Amino acid sequence: MSYVDKTSDEWWLTAIDPATGETERLIATPDGREDYAWAPDGSVWIGDDSRLLRWTPGDSSGWQPIADLDGEGVYDITRVTFSDDGKRLALVGRRPPVDLAQAYRTEAGQILGAALTDDEGWNKLTYLATVIGHRLSGSAALEEAISWAAETMEAEGLQVRTQPVLVPHWVRGKESLTVVAPYERELRILGLGNSVGTPPEGLTAPVVVVGSFEELEALGREKVEGKIVVYAVEWNGYGATVQFRSRGPSRAAALGAVAALTRSATGHSLSTPHTGALRYDEDQPKIPAAALTLEDAAWFRRMAELGRAVTVRLKMEAKMHEDAESFNVIVEIPGSERPEEVVVMGGHYDSWDVGQGVHDDGAACIAAWQALRLIDQLGLRPRRTLRVVLWTNEENGVRGGSRYHDALSDEEIAGHVAAIEMDGGVERPVGFGFGLSGIDPEAEERNPVYERALAKLEQIGKLLEGIDAGRIRRGGGGVDIGALMRSGVPGLGLLTVGEHYFDWHHTDADTLDKVDPQAFRKAVAMLGVMGYVLADMPERLVPEGPR
Repeated sequence: MSYVDKTSDEWWLTAIDPATGETERLIATPDGREDYAWAPDGSVWIGDDSRLLRWTPGDSSGWQPIADLDGEGVYDITRVTFSDDGKRLALVGRRPPVDLAQAYRTEAGQILGAALTDDEGWNKLTYLATVIGHRLSGSAALEEAISWAAETMEAEGLQVRTQPVLVPHWVRGKESLTVVAPYERELRILGLGNSVGTPPEGLTAPVVVVGSFEELEALGREKVEGKIVVYAVEWNGYGATVQFRSRGPSRAAALGAVAALTRSATGHSLSTPHTGALRYDEDQPKIPAAALTLEDAAWFRRMAELGRAVTVRLKMEAKMHEDAESFNVIVEIPGSERPEEVVVMGGHYDSWDVGQGVHDDGAACIAAWQALRLIDQLGLRPRRTLRVVLWTNEENGVRGGSRYHDALSDEEIAGHVAAIEMDGGVERPVGFGFGLSGIDPEAEERNPVYERALAKLEQIGKLLEGIDAGRIRRGGGGVDIGALMRSGVPGLGLLTVGEHYFDWHHTDADTLDKVDPQAFRKAVAMLGVMGYVLADMPERLVPEGPR
């Protein structure tokens, strides 16, 4: 069997024990064409589109079926050969391409019909947002939400377990920012997650206003030391602006600043500050940091342009306590044929301590949970295990996603055939983005493994075109599934047209009234269809082996 080549997924090879009919399915490349074989006993063996057949000369009963070839529509048998001792038979052929859109039209229709008319998921989201509210890591509210979800899932008859995770326990406390010169006025702020606090009496200092890290560096220590740095930067999209929130405090501290204030990472504002996590550099002092509204950041900039000095008093009670115990919630439908292979999907269950944490990211968690629930109620049993994880502590630590990954063996990671994350709100869901570690999906020289997987996803996307959700984009993934993706697991991120997402993101305004119930049901449908088909289709999305 020298023609075995595990880098190909177009051809299959089945090695068969003629005495028992036991088979072993491998991947293979054909070596010539000899689609029948003579056994040592004089019988003739041949394969048709689904079976291995034998005919013995002189036997009037004709061709006898010997082995079922898994019923996968096998065709074009190219080689049948016995080993020299007659104890092993090798059969090579090509499997027909599966039209996933056609093959799963019925199941997708069932899932879509159930999801788009479902009220149970919306009622769960209403409870989470209204009764429990925001869910900061380390808080009693997050643990209440975890207990409620796990208990409800168990009552629904789903297979659920929790996974302990130690998470940061940061508490905001009271906070204020007051302009004390040239006149007095109160400003709205939100302390940045993981920030240290100020002394009880606060910090009173003049401000220095910059619009970039280059401006900060140009000022130098002489003009920054002892002052509060205000990052009054322009909005150039979330990715470009958020760096001042995450890296700004330590960059300012390196030049002797005593605190940092940064423009909220949003393009629009109604005097609403946006919080979010900062990352302290270990080799720099930890200084207090908070987010300003767009309006106040612009005011600081104009005052600086007019040459008017401003002094402020910042008070923050923020404190990082010892790590607290939290849990990932893991719920699944075990695979009917290959339970060791897993498709995992979900979102992060924690949120910031403002608003209700609905768009970010409670709606995703409930949508994934409800998708699994509806698949279970429909009696659909995918070949592979379909798993939902409500990850804890994404916002200020990513420890839930890391813990899930690190608890898996290498074999279990290899068994994850896809990971789907939803963490972009639920405003106008339109499709999925697809990423594969180590592969640039936009490279001029296309990667054949990525392209074949993308083609399969585009077929699945056709099942969602009826609800305007079939877009498949190059590039995708998520923070909580990041560790899985770095280990080689294909990753997908649910795409939305988030016209207003960053208006509400990490604010008091991230509340249930910002969610269109039908858009939420659409997300349930999308996760249900994509998750189910990936878990049930005959082949893995991406074959194991070199890429």
